[in-house]
Amino acid sequence: MAWLAGLSATEGRRIGMAAVAGVAVGLLANGVLAALGLAALLQAAPQLWDALRYAGAAMMIWLAVSTWRGAESNARAVQPDSLGVRAFKTGAMINLLNPKAYIFFVVVAPQFMHGEPLSIGNALLLAVISASIATAIHLAIVLIGSRAHVWLSDPSRTKTVRRIFALIMLAVALSFLLADFG
Repeated sequence: MAWLAGLSATEGRRIGMAAVAGVAVGLLANGVLAALGLAALLQAAPQLWDALRYAGAAMMIWLAVSTWRGAESNARAVQPDSLGVRAFKTGAMINLLNPKAYIFFVVVAPQFMHGEPLSIGNALLLAVISASIATAIHLAIVLIGSRAHVWLSDPSRTKTVRRIFALIMLAVALSFLLADFG
């Protein structure tokens, strides 16, 4: 969410919306993968949880470093269309590598099933519902964050905000590394 707010504040609403679309696709993919048994496999194999957790942390570190480096360059050499594609892909990858997204299907979803196993149909329905709710929240974050875009047209302000968001993303990566999902 911090990434979406920072992205829309520094790059604008259009890029933020592309990122939201990618995040939504990633959330739906999580649901499909859970329905196919990935969440149960991750729960049964702690080493796979660790691999996913490390991959998620690496992704957040990469985002933090990219954001920090982006604070250094004031010139926008990248075309907005390619920024939108990159934001979409990054949004999708953030969710595909987010161990917390899979925890929903392992820990939270069964509570709604009254002890019954999560069927493919129910997993897909829960994925659509959770992705819809999350997308509504993410759209609000982008709309609010993009209001700061004009204020951030000052390069020194953009640099400061990018660095703050880079540090937040590093904190998220650290939480992935330190969290005990078991």
